[in-house]
Amino acid sequence: MGKDTIADIITYIRNADLNRKGTVQIPFTNITENTVKILLREGFVENVRKHKKNDKYFLVLTLRYRRNKKESYKTFLNIKRISTPGLRIYSNYKRIPRILGGMGVVILSTSRGIMTDREARLERIGGEILCYIW
Repeated sequence: MGKDTIADIITYIRNADLNRKGTVQIPFTNITENTVKILLREGFVENVRKHKKNDKYFLVLTLRYRRNKKESYKTFLNIKRISTPGLRIYSNYKRIPRILGGMGVVILSTSRGIMTDREARLERIGGEILCYIW
């Protein structure tokens, strides 16, 4: 795991999704826990559980897929990193972008913790735009 934990989460999930894995194991930190809780609450992940291995904690995510009769496998999760350590992107609550006209989710890091764009608009606070999910 590198220094950019959000990018690591996105990479773990995207790689597991491309390799058609049902589960993915992510190292546990407070940032990863809060981000994964948002993914679970918004319905992008089926299940999350905490796992301890060799005195280290991991989050085990069960990924969700679309099942279609013609095509047996379609990815359900599209995720894009926005703010990076080299270029931080901040926004006030009025200028938080709407992904797919409000169908997607923007994850923000605010002074009150990590939250979605809808929650930030309701509380009228802005912050650093971490990623887009659709």
